[in-house]
Amino acid sequence: MDRAYVGIGANLGDAGATIEAAFVALAALPATVLVARSSLYRSAPVDAAGPDFLNAVVALDTAIEPEALLEALHTIEARHGRTRGRRNAPRTLDLDLLTHGVQRREGPGLVLPHPRLHERAFVLLPLLELAPAIGLPGIGALAARLPALAGQRVEQLTERPRSYNPLLQRK
Repeated sequence: MDRAYVGIGANLGDAGATIEAAFVALAALPATVLVARSSLYRSAPVDAAGPDFLNAVVALDTAIEPEALLEALHTIEARHGRTRGRRNAPRTLDLDLLTHGVQRREGPGLVLPHPRLHERAFVLLPLLELAPAIGLPGIGALAARLPALAGQRVEQLTERPRSYNPLLQRK
C-alpha cells in the first residue's frame, strides 16, 4: 500500500455537502483506506473568477496504481456533476491526486507529484495539517514554501476530525 494525498475542492452548488460526499466515496474505494482528512478551508479562486472554494486534503493508503486511482477520482467527480471545460473554471467537485507514495510520473494525463501543489496555499495548508514534515524531490520541505504564498487568501473553517469513520457519515 502507498500513502496517497488527494486535494479536494468545490465552489458550485452545496460545496460542503459535496466534499462530505467525496470523503465517503474516497473511503469506499476498493483496496483503499481513508486514513485522515484535513480541516475545511475557504479560498479565493486562483487565476480565475467565481465564488470562493471550499478545500480539504485526504490521506489514503491504497493499493490502486496511480493511473487507476486518477480514473477513480474522475469518476467520483463526474458523479457529482463535474464537467471539464476551461482550466481553473468553477466546479462542483475537483479531486487532484497530489502524491502517490514516492512515485514520479510525467505523462499527458498524470504528473506526480502534482506540478502546482507547492504553489497553492489552499493545497499546502491542509496537506501540511496531515503531513507536517512532507517534502518533495527537487522542491524540499513543503512547509518552507508557505511564506511565499502569504498573499493567497485562505481561511481555515473547521478543525480536523480526530478520527474518520465513513460509516458515521452515511445516512
